[in-house]
Order: sequence, then C-alpha cells, then structure tokens
Amino acid sequence: MSKFIRLKKGFDINLAGKAEKKIAEVEQPETFAYKPTSFHGILRPKLMVAEGDNVKAGTPILFDKKNEQVMHVAPVSGEVVEIRRGEKRKLLEVVILADKQIEYEKFNSHSVSDLTGLTKDQIIEQMLKGGVWSNLIQRPYGVIADKEATPKAIFISAFDSHPLAPDYQLLFKGQDQYFQAGIDILKKLTSGSVHLNIDSNAEVSQMFAHAKNVVLNKFSGPHPAGNVGVQIHHLDPINKGEVVWTINPFGVVQVGKLFLEGIYDASKVIALTGSEVSSPQYYKTYIGASIKKFVEGNVKEGSLRYISGNVLTGEKIAKDGHMGYFDHMVTVIPEGDYYEMFGWIKPSTKKFSFQRAFGLLSYLNPKKEYVIDTNTKGQIRAFVQTGVFERVLPMDILPTHLLKAILAEDFDDMEALGIYEVIEEDMALCEFVDVSKHDVQEIVRDGLDLMQYS
Repeated sequence: MSKFIRLKKGFDINLAGKAEKKIAEVEQPETFAYKPTSFHGILRPKLMVAEGDNVKAGTPILFDKKNEQVMHVAPVSGEVVEIRRGEKRKLLEVVILADKQIEYEKFNSHSVSDLTGLTKDQIIEQMLKGGVWSNLIQRPYGVIADKEATPKAIFISAFDSHPLAPDYQLLFKGQDQYFQAGIDILKKLTSGSVHLNIDSNAEVSQMFAHAKNVVLNKFSGPHPAGNVGVQIHHLDPINKGEVVWTINPFGVVQVGKLFLEGIYDASKVIALTGSEVSSPQYYKTYIGASIKKFVEGNVKEGSLRYISGNVLTGEKIAKDGHMGYFDHMVTVIPEGDYYEMFGWIKPSTKKFSFQRAFGLLSYLNPKKEYVIDTNTKGQIRAFVQTGVFERVLPMDILPTHLLKAILAEDFDDMEALGIYEVIEEDMALCEFVDVSKHDVQEIVRDGLDLMQYS
C-alpha cells in the first residue's frame, strides 16, 4: 500500500549555482575512468585488462576476488591508457581513451513481452555478465548486493534533495520504456515489493508517476528526504538478519537497456553546478567522464574545489579528474584555504549556518542562495553533545550515541542503536552541523566495516 510520509527534521542548504535546465553542446571528454573506489566492499580487485588493451563498452575490466561473478565493465570503447594506483598499490582508476564512435559488446536482447518469461536465474546471470549488477546496493552495509540473497524489498528514490541536486525529469527524459523494463526485471528478484519514492512537493516525471509493478510512495520535507536510507526507515525498517536492496533510477534504466537492447549503455546526463561555475548547465556524457571539457573556460578564477557529486557526500577531484560511478553532478565551490580569527564563533549576517546565533540571516531568509567555501571554521575538538544531530536526522535512532558506540567499538551498542539502518550519506548533515568538526561519515563507514568484517 502506498504511503505519504511528511518529514519535519532535516535541513536544506541553499547554494548558488543551480544548473539551468538545458543540455549544452560540448565536445566529449577524451578519457573516461572506471573507479572501483566508487563501491564499498571491493577488497581484492582483479584486473582483466592491461595498458594498451582495446575494449568495447561492456567489456569486463575487473572483478572482486571475493565476488568473482560480478563483472565490472568498461563504460566506453577505446584503449586502456593507464592503470592508476594509490598507496599500497590500491587500484584507483582504469583510464580509457575513448573512441569517437562507441562500440558495444553484445548480450542477449529480449522483446518487452519476452521479459515476463525470464526466470530469476536467467536475469541474475545476464545482469552479472552485462555489468549492471553493481547498481544494486545492499543494506545493511551499503555494498554491492549478494546474488545469493533474496531481499525483502527493493527501494528506488526518484528524487534528490542534496544541495544543487539535478532535475530528474531532465536526467531521464525519454527513458520511460527502459525504466519500466528495468522495474519488471527487478520485481522478479525480490520476495516483496519494489518501492518507488517521489517528492510530493515537486512536479513528478510521467516515467515515475505511471510506473507499473511498484508501490508509489510520496515524501515531503527538507533534506535528507531524498535519501533512500531515510525512506527505507519510514517504509520498512531493516531488522537484524534482514536484507534490502537499493538502486537509483539510472541503474534501473541501465538494466532495462541491457535486456531490451542487449548492450551496456553508460550514457548519462550530468549537471555542472556551483557558485564558481560561470554557466551552470547540463551535459550528455558517459560514466566516469573527465570533467576537463566541461569546466574549461566555464569557471571563475581563484582557488577552487572540484567535487564529483554534491557538497555533502561528493569526492574531491582535480580539474581534469574523472567522475565517480554513481555521480550525476559536478560541483565547483571556493576552496576555504584561509584562516579567519574566531571564525567559528563570530556572528555574522553573511554566514550560512544551521545555528541561528551564527547564521541569523540564513534563518530569517531561508530562500536566499549562498556562496559557501570548504573552510570548516575550526579544528576537531572534544565531542560536544548539543542535540543538533537529532534535529537534522529524520530517523528514530540516536545519532550521537551511535557515533560514540562506533568510536568505542562497542558492537552490541552499535547494533542496538541502529547501525544496520544507515550508511554515510544518511548522516552527512550531521557532519555539516557538527560543532566538534568530526568526520562523521568516515566514522559511520568505520562502524559498518567493523560490523561486517569483524
């Protein structure tokens, strides 16, 4: 049964630089990178290609030795020009110099009517080989789904409430047939429902509104209302021993294209946003695109932070760096590489803050758009218990106590306080409002890894 959930807790961060709703023409980037670091839980990646090899879109390039059947495939065709590694030879990127005309590996294709006759085993086999299985993320832990598990439900968030989030209507325009095919496929993988969750306060794409074989739920409220973890908590909370899967709309479309067209299609629309972008707008590209062509001549002067993703959960990259697997936006904001005396406590009408004492104007004028840099206005200090975390996390858990349990490595308390229900993005706002300047998201990931691997 469909539900309407009204959330009161949370906080919207209104930043300057929202993308204009138009798709700009630009020359495609020369290189694309597949980043295994976009996925948690890939502990022992095994490369299947070497520098100089030629690949097609959909060619397997690596797998995890602990999950050998899940193929991670090339997003574009071309030549593998670089294997980038970090400390202790950690695999960071497989960089591909793209062909001007993309060539595709061929997989089995089906008509819409044929989809109903596919068995669960046939679906899993094609998703594993075709590179789309990695779109399925399992809760708890936020890792690639276990093919041996049967989730009690699958959840899809059809809107993004992060700062400067892209418009889903524009991102997925014209993908209705593939989206519905993806839903029909996913429905066979769960013993329960496929939940499709939409924003009740925004115009909803017909692709979502008319979707079949789903339970259509409506959510209202400030960020993190669009986070699938928050939605799961209010629709069907995860108890110990239970498993649910999540997938974003782009992943659903990819699944549909794999079965209807027989190809791994990594094409996507991304948004270039942020206060330091001269013309924030949308571009057509592929997974793992280098951002160089998008930002060249289109950003302001000065010291800038380039982020693959949003300002709360995104990854810092170079101005010629590559986007992460799941990201649909690039954000450019000022770098906060300066010192401001008493900056953490000095009241100002120009500052944006959750605390009324420090950001009075932002409280009185919530619709004003602000330019915010990366300066944290202070250093890490003692864990101050202010009750502010509970005001921005619309979940029936105690975030402060949970974080302390993680720091203490108290497994029983972590479990009792809701560690199974969260991943980093669900508590990113806690990090933003934290007066103690802790890396809350990193703490949460440490706790999840402790629970999973200890």
